[in-house]
Amino acid sequence: MMQVITAIEEMRRYSRNIRGEGKTLGFVPTMGYLHDGHMSLVDAARKECDIVAVSVFVNPVQFGPGEDLDRYPRDIERDRHISEEHGVDVMFIPSEEEMYPDGYSTFVEPTGVIVRGLCGLSKPGHFRGVATVVAKFLNITKPHVIYFGQKDAQQSVVIKRMVEDLNMDTEVRVMPIVREADGLAMSSRNSCLSPEERGQAPGLFRSLKRAEDLVAGGEYSADKIRTEMENMMRETPDLRIDYIEIVDAHGLMPLDRVKENTLIAVAARVGRTRLIDNIRIGKTRESEA
Repeated sequence: MMQVITAIEEMRRYSRNIRGEGKTLGFVPTMGYLHDGHMSLVDAARKECDIVAVSVFVNPVQFGPGEDLDRYPRDIERDRHISEEHGVDVMFIPSEEEMYPDGYSTFVEPTGVIVRGLCGLSKPGHFRGVATVVAKFLNITKPHVIYFGQKDAQQSVVIKRMVEDLNMDTEVRVMPIVREADGLAMSSRNSCLSPEERGQAPGLFRSLKRAEDLVAGGEYSADKIRTEMENMMRETPDLRIDYIEIVDAHGLMPLDRVKENTLIAVAARVGRTRLIDNIRIGKTRESEA
């Protein structure tokens, strides 16, 4: 039967016991309102690790002023039911007061190119909050493997760098994006869309598919691909572009030309809801030549 833990010290004891028994612990950090994308991470952890832990915590320090902290969907009982159905061994559901008690003053501050563009440009301070909460979770749960989804590509790069730079003893695994039938990347925020907005949201994915088709046809100019994507997205009413970026997938350096291991990423608002998506180009005919 799945165990539910709310106290940090209890979670630390649980993890110590697991490690003491020689078992491997896989950890899936979430902000809740779980969906099949989250469960794909759980299923991967289930295959690879002896014990699977899932956290549910809407992290206030990664939200900026005027963002959707109050609107972010929450349903703990639903999350518990879904987690238990998927064989999660333990859910860690700390309170904000438990994670950030009075007097809390220590943060992890990622710097450099990896936080300068994409979501880092339009959401200053966001990755400071992400890195801080993930560092805390890693210290609390001590997992052998932590799982993230490719939808949050920049987040994954930031966390990989943090784990490497701070010599943390955890493997970071990034799993493929899980999509709806019309291509929309699964996200807890999709539940905030009205029916009309939901019909427009796949415009992000369509623009990415257009980019993929252009690359497959031999177009490698980042400017031309970006322009084609922008034109396509502007055909969708009420889809307000935040960014369209073409960068190196490892270090997130902006590129003039698509090459091997390129990340093409988009962000846009549909109504009040901000959505992100991306594709990764493995190789091009040019890089294989």
